[in-house]
Amino acid sequence: MKVNIQFVKMSTSETIEAYTIKKLDGLIKKFDTIINTRVFFKKENNAKDKGVICEMELSVPGPRVFASSDEKNYELAVKNTIKDLEIQLKKRKAILKPHL
Repeated sequence: MKVNIQFVKMSTSETIEAYTIKKLDGLIKKFDTIINTRVFFKKENNAKDKGVICEMELSVPGPRVFASSDEKNYELAVKNTIKDLEIQLKKRKAILKPHL
């Protein structure tokens, strides 16, 4: 699987990249149909409580799967986004299972 991580209007961070790839590896072990992953990190300057946005788009057979979260820090944003993706993938797997 190919992972493409982009930092929008902010400096890159190897620590965040490594953490994201580590968390995505756990998702890939559960769902082997993932082909490609695009990750976007954004920071809002005028946010009061939150302001760190993580968006992930998965290429899987069928329609693409997308999730986004806005949190206080990058680790929490990645964790919540992957949790949302996992819920969507479980639903898709349950729908496709009878057809396989």
